[in-house]
Amino acid sequence: MSAFLLLLLVQTVRLHAQTIVSGTIKDSKGQPVAGASIAIKDSYDGATADSSGAFRFATTEKGERVLVVSALGYKSVEQKLMLGTSIPPLAFSLKEEINEMKAVVITAGTFEASDKKRATVLNSIDIVTTASANADVTGAIKTLPGAQQVGESEGLFVRGGTAAETRTFIDGTLVNNFFYTSVPNVAQRGRFSPFIFKGTVFSAGGYSALYGQALSSALILESIDLPKRSSGSIGLSPISVSAGMQKLAANQRSSWGVNYGYTNVQLAFALLGTKPDFFHIPQFHTGDANYRTKVGKSGMLKYYGYFSQNVTGLRNPSLDTLGYKEAFDLTNFNMYHNLSYRDNLGARWKINTGASFSVNRDDIAANLQDAANRPAVVTNFEFKNFGLKTHGIYVNAKAVVERRLKGLSALRFGGEYNYSDDRLNYTLYNGNTYPNYVTEHTKALFAEGDVYLTNSLAAKLGTRLEHSSLLDKVNVAPRVSLAYKVGKESQASLAYGIFYQSPERRYLPPAADLTFAKATHYIAQYQKLTSLTTFRAEAFYKKYDHLLKTALVDNRETATGNGGAGYAKGFEIFWRDKKLIKNFDYWVSYSFLDTRRDFLNYPYQIEPSFAARHTANLVVKKFITGLKTQFNANYQFATGRPYYNIQYDNATNKFGIFDQGRTPDFNSLSLSVNYLPNVFKKGGSQMTVLVLSVTNVLGSRQVFGYNYAYNGLRKEAIVPPTKTFVFIGAFISFGIDRTQDVINSNL
Repeated sequence: MSAFLLLLLVQTVRLHAQTIVSGTIKDSKGQPVAGASIAIKDSYDGATADSSGAFRFATTEKGERVLVVSALGYKSVEQKLMLGTSIPPLAFSLKEEINEMKAVVITAGTFEASDKKRATVLNSIDIVTTASANADVTGAIKTLPGAQQVGESEGLFVRGGTAAETRTFIDGTLVNNFFYTSVPNVAQRGRFSPFIFKGTVFSAGGYSALYGQALSSALILESIDLPKRSSGSIGLSPISVSAGMQKLAANQRSSWGVNYGYTNVQLAFALLGTKPDFFHIPQFHTGDANYRTKVGKSGMLKYYGYFSQNVTGLRNPSLDTLGYKEAFDLTNFNMYHNLSYRDNLGARWKINTGASFSVNRDDIAANLQDAANRPAVVTNFEFKNFGLKTHGIYVNAKAVVERRLKGLSALRFGGEYNYSDDRLNYTLYNGNTYPNYVTEHTKALFAEGDVYLTNSLAAKLGTRLEHSSLLDKVNVAPRVSLAYKVGKESQASLAYGIFYQSPERRYLPPAADLTFAKATHYIAQYQKLTSLTTFRAEAFYKKYDHLLKTALVDNRETATGNGGAGYAKGFEIFWRDKKLIKNFDYWVSYSFLDTRRDFLNYPYQIEPSFAARHTANLVVKKFITGLKTQFNANYQFATGRPYYNIQYDNATNKFGIFDQGRTPDFNSLSLSVNYLPNVFKKGGSQMTVLVLSVTNVLGSRQVFGYNYAYNGLRKEAIVPPTKTFVFIGAFISFGIDRTQDVINSNL
């Protein structure tokens, strides 16, 4: 009994010597933070908050100590306490720790795909396995909302803008002549392979202040860094051959590579038949080289060089001179070089720099031909016999410095320089030559900040200042984006921005003083994103001011001012799902567009001929693992586009509309099959892909507009060169077997 009384006495003394610490822990919204940890610093005393955020524990520590409160995803809080005395209940409010995995992402107007971002939409495999794309980057981008189905001209037509209002950037620098040179009424491909890019950002509006000179859209591409290992590749098809290699250094810090390809579509055109008579079958020689090396601990230096040489010649029956033909012959040479460098400058500083240099030469001959395909000069139509030689040199340089601030917040600033020298010689049938030289220096400064107030609320604030030597004018373009997280996997975004662009080269030099064309963007977006599904809904309004207007000056359409204006408004929906069926991937996009503009030779504000009110895409991909085969389908739809016969009226000295209408609806179903057989397996790793692709399988008649006779009395539909195109090819990679990667990515 005496031992029991002694133990009771000791426990009573200990209880009187302890201090009780209690209270509650909530977040900034007043919600309990269950599981939060509470501990006295440098001791073992503490507790864990319950489901209501409450905690309670006893400690024998004495004197002034520090209480630490922490929870996953929140900033830790420290508070001094005087232990050994009675402590009233405590109340703590924790602020969210801004975390890249939890933080909201500003996405208004932008589809992004890279190996860094969670908001992946399209990658290089997506591009090459989209049935209608034919391995063309912009062909796949056309399946996303905002892009229009324009088949008679190359480029991306986005939200009521022309192709010239979309600019493309590789590793931050502007790319001139991204597409092959225009051929009358035949759309041209992009020059670059999707496999050289690791990241793709398609911004249909509201893009970053780091980019300029684009009224409508920016396509931002980032090239790959070091390959995983050395490899070689061969491509074979009835119309093309290609070969290349990549060599990774033994220390895995540098690599180099070369590629070459030749394309001649003669066999395909002979089997399928073409509407124009191609007297020079399209032929392409292409080649590229790259070098990549790590610099120091964090730097990366990359070089990419490219060249292409192509010829094509075609003739069509003349609408003006019956019994004659109009011939067009083109020889093009293009060269492009890109050098980029990025590195960390200390703990919180980064730098991204890049420079590009390109040359483009076109040699064009156009003439009337008689029934025997001999050049002929017809009275009153002598202007149809001409020669045109162009030579363009383009330089772009950009430097971006980034300073990381608290959390994910960051400040970026820098400058950009663009130089272009376009030389044109126009030769008439009689030998008279008319030279035209246009040189432009465009300089820009920009600054942009990412401000993360919480994981749920972020803003991007930026501005861009540009000066044009040709216009001798300056513009200032502010841009703002906001994003708010409305759920665990969903968010809402708003964007506003002003965008400027210099006049197109073909309308220069001007007959009057010009300024920048201007577009003001307003965008509202909702997005819900999981690892297997993506849903986006976006509404936009775009206001155009100072659009270029033209008139006939000495029988040449020349820029006369910036009196044009217009608008574009609409909404878009995108849904992608990889969850519904195993190894089954599909996406659906829909765009509604209401747009009017008065520009160039338009007599007043009308719906532009490149805009369809309704555009929809369904892309389906099914990979059958046992067969190592992927089946792809793409159905494209667009309502008919308006067409006009706009002629200069000598009586009024103005342009007028003498005929107009709307084309039939656009429908196209494309299919492709990709098969991975096991061949040449012995002696090294490899992957072989056999491809069969058929565009417009059903042979739907597609009309993109109409050509008119000079007097407007006759017209002819503009249609694709072939109703259906078939591609068969084999692509073999040596030295690296990516079969399992392809399977895991659903191809």
